[in-house]
Amino acid sequence: MTELTPHGSRSVILTVADVIDETADARSVIFELPEAQRESFTDYRPGQFLTLRIPSDQTGSVARCYSLASSPRTDELPKVTVKRTVDGYGSNWVCDNLVAGAQIEVLPPSGVFTPKELDTKLLLIAAGSGVTPVMSILKAALYSGTEPVTFFYANRTVDDVIFGAELRALQEAHPERLTLIHWLESLQGLPNDQVLATTFRAFSDHTAYLCGPGPFMDAVHKGLAGAGFPHHNVHTEVYNSLSGDPFADVELEEVSADEEAESAMVDVELDGETHSLRWPRKRSLIDVMLAAGLDAPYSCQEGECGSCACTLTEGTVEMDNSGALDPEDIADGYILGCQAHPTSDALRVEF
Repeated sequence: MTELTPHGSRSVILTVADVIDETADARSVIFELPEAQRESFTDYRPGQFLTLRIPSDQTGSVARCYSLASSPRTDELPKVTVKRTVDGYGSNWVCDNLVAGAQIEVLPPSGVFTPKELDTKLLLIAAGSGVTPVMSILKAALYSGTEPVTFFYANRTVDDVIFGAELRALQEAHPERLTLIHWLESLQGLPNDQVLATTFRAFSDHTAYLCGPGPFMDAVHKGLAGAGFPHHNVHTEVYNSLSGDPFADVELEEVSADEEAESAMVDVELDGETHSLRWPRKRSLIDVMLAAGLDAPYSCQEGECGSCACTLTEGTVEMDNSGALDPEDIADGYILGCQAHPTSDALRVEF
């Protein structure tokens, strides 16, 4: 087997420790962790994802983001779960090619679909393979918190339920805290927003996290609104295919004197420290942070993965692409560092 080498300074090569068949078309891939990578791949937040570099005969490689189904508080090794999709090159390649001992290039855990606090009332909502990040949040909340957690999980049939045995075990271990609601299309039909509003109304004092296919998410959003959930208590995982190469190191262009003279000033809070930077108006915040030698969180640089999402607490920006953010995120002040450009003279941003 040919040894792989990283294509950039941020990526690493991981070896597959085990592969688990979850359903007929979904597999979990567990990765070994060499000591040098243990901290960066175990100190992640529940709900985050890994970006995998998948070989391609046509383009050399494609990048695909897969959520971690493992929890940093309950699982020793990171695990992603991938469900085959029709004409899905990445998902089919992973399911067909990754076996124990195989190697693959991976970027460290990233993403903002993760609770700010775990010891709070949670309503977790998923359909199909959208269960993956929700499962990570569920296990972390049950381990770390004391508040009730409700999990609404929709599937076509009982055979499509991913993590069925693990969910039953969690319910048996936490009977007074975990409420598990299965919705099967084969028995109950597709859930509509009126039915969902009735179902969710009893949990309107919870914070909701949801992940699933578009039509399901639309119905859930309407159902949550009908149940009285304020928008700031609703958080959605947004998936987009990446067309660029997030594994390549960013090449920064030199800032001209004119750009420097017209720069805005931004205070960036990162890892508990505040950095004051000049922000040329045609440059992205991530470019500015990288040029300053900061360990800026980013992945795709296209506005599609959400890795660089941060909170704008002062000032104004415009974004070239806000695809990874839903309207609720934007209303709450989130911006994408790789797409944001300053439109005010002074700004403050928190990662």
